[in-house]
Amino acid sequence: MNRRIAKEKPMPVLAVTLRFLAAAGLSLSLQTGAAHAGAASDYRLETLAEGLQHPWSVAQLPDGSFLVTERDGALLHIQADGTGRTALEGIPETFVAGQGGFFDILLHPQFATNQLVYLSYAKGDKSANGTAIFRARLSDDRLVDGEDILWVADKKNTAQHYGGRMLFLPDGTLLLATGDGFDFRDKAQDGSNELGKVLRIREDGSVPDDNPFRAPGSERVWTLGHRNPQGLALDRAAGTIYLHEHGPKGGDEVNVLRAASNYGWPAATHGVDYSGAYVSPYSELPGMTPPLQVWIPSIAPSGLAWYGGEQFPAWQGRLLVGALVDKEVRLLTLRDGVVIDETPLFAELDARIRDVREGADGFVYLLTDAENGALIRVTPTR
Repeated sequence: MNRRIAKEKPMPVLAVTLRFLAAAGLSLSLQTGAAHAGAASDYRLETLAEGLQHPWSVAQLPDGSFLVTERDGALLHIQADGTGRTALEGIPETFVAGQGGFFDILLHPQFATNQLVYLSYAKGDKSANGTAIFRARLSDDRLVDGEDILWVADKKNTAQHYGGRMLFLPDGTLLLATGDGFDFRDKAQDGSNELGKVLRIREDGSVPDDNPFRAPGSERVWTLGHRNPQGLALDRAAGTIYLHEHGPKGGDEVNVLRAASNYGWPAATHGVDYSGAYVSPYSELPGMTPPLQVWIPSIAPSGLAWYGGEQFPAWQGRLLVGALVDKEVRLLTLRDGVVIDETPLFAELDARIRDVREGADGFVYLLTDAENGALIRVTPTR
């Protein structure tokens, strides 16, 4: 467990420059390199696209171009070099309020032959809404044959804590992380309720026969006891599944997911309520799986990648965690299932990192969360 001590950090020179240029109505394509202890690799940051409205997720297509979701309900196709973008048609109507809107965008593992894409989003209205998955086929700059293959069974009247991250497993099944709805946190411990869970379905939305629970309402539940998951990633070498989630005030977590496991929220947590009151007197309880990593105070993790590419050999087998609060990415080094090192990266951007992904080309891609958000490519300096 890592209990981080907050401290003042001087603003990087580049951040000052970027703010000055922004005030002058100018922009800068970043081509900077930095060496980091523990990372043992230099990198450059290249801004591919700017002017994105709170982008949430990015997926790279086989031709090198990108699909990017914007939280307010747009799905953009951005060319590989960032020179052109198109808003796709055929997208579902979404509930845009609070944290609601478009979330994750994911390609089917056989996208090259079937062109299927999966979009998670907030569906419904202020009186009854929840996280949904929309599946469609990408045809030119339009989604066709679209349908919802999942809508969280238990609706809520809040616009917070949707979760929304998705992940395909090697067996072809699909995971969806759902939030607890903020006001409904006790439902995270209710196995027959789909709030505060990781759900598992087949690619068409049907329920796998080997899901761990059979009680009514629990058929899609794979794990429980989650607050507001914001990252899902697969270690392609070992098969380990990682999830991170926001704690309340403190207590952000990285967890290793295993079917049928209970991750504690809200019965066990390292965080406290925003008022300072205890959520629970327990940080761990028998029968509940403790986190791999805890951050106190919170870093607000968002976006998660396990890096296995060839472009950054020093990062192989490590986790990249976006940190909204600290405006950076954390590079986590693991040994024997324990985090042994944590290195900050990309702080020179001075921007909230919403998503971090390893592209098909082995480069790392970042989305910055702002009214004028950006898609940034990380490449080695060599």
